[in-house]
Amino acid sequence: MEQYANNLEKLVEERTQAYLEEKRKAENLLYQILPHSVAEQLKWGETVQAEAFDSVTIYFSDIVGFTTMSAESTPLQVVTLLNDLYTCFDAIIDNFDVYKVETIGDAYMVVSGLPVRNGKLHARETARMSLALLEAVKSFKIRHRPNDQLKLRIGIHTGPVCAGVVGLKMPRYCLFGDTVNTASRMESTGEALKIHVSSTTKNVLDEFGNFDLELRGDVEMKGKGKLRTYWLLGEQMDVPDI
Repeated sequence: MEQYANNLEKLVEERTQAYLEEKRKAENLLYQILPHSVAEQLKWGETVQAEAFDSVTIYFSDIVGFTTMSAESTPLQVVTLLNDLYTCFDAIIDNFDVYKVETIGDAYMVVSGLPVRNGKLHARETARMSLALLEAVKSFKIRHRPNDQLKLRIGIHTGPVCAGVVGLKMPRYCLFGDTVNTASRMESTGEALKIHVSSTTKNVLDEFGNFDLELRGDVEMKGKGKLRTYWLLGEQMDVPDI
C-alpha cells in the first residue's frame, strides 16, 4: 500500500511538472505574439480594451527591389533571405524600448511608446533602432546572392494612434490612425539605405540635442499633399540624455 502511494505521488508530481512546462511554453508563445501587458490580460480572461495613445513613433521599412529579386529567386531562397534578415532585426530591436507590430512580406513594422508609455523617449528609441538596423543591413549577406547589397528603405513618423487586439482566432495587436498611414508614406517616399523622418519626429528628436538631421525638402505624399521631411544621419553619443 505504501509503495502504491509512493508511485501515485511520483506520478502526480511528474504530471504536474509536465503540465507546468506546457503552460510555460504556451505563455512564452503568447508573449511573442502580443505585448506582455496585453498577454497578461488575456491570460487572466480579461477583455483587452482599445486604448488611445497621444504620441508614439512608428517605424516602417522595406527592401528596395524586393519584387525583382523575388522573381529571380526560388521561393525557398526568398524565405531563407527574409528569415535571416528578420532574425537579425529581431535580435537588434531587443536592445531598444520598442514593440514589433508585424512583418508583411519584406515590410517590417515597429512602434515605440505603447502599450507602455515612455514620455518622449519613443522618438529617441526608434531613431536609435533605425540607425542600428541600417548599419546591420550594410554588412548583411544574402546567401544566394552574396555580392548584392540589400537596400533597406526606412521611414519613421510620430503622432497619436489607437491600439487594440483584433480577432478571436490568431488575435493581433493592431494600430489604427492617420499616424500609421503617414509612417507608411514616409517609408514609401524614402530612398534606399536612408532613414526618412517626418517634421513631427524631427521636432521631438531636436529636444534631445544629439541627433544629426538634414533637411530633404517638401515631399509630395499620396493623400497628404506636400510634407517637409528630413534625413536622419546619425547620433552624437557625447551629448547627455535628457
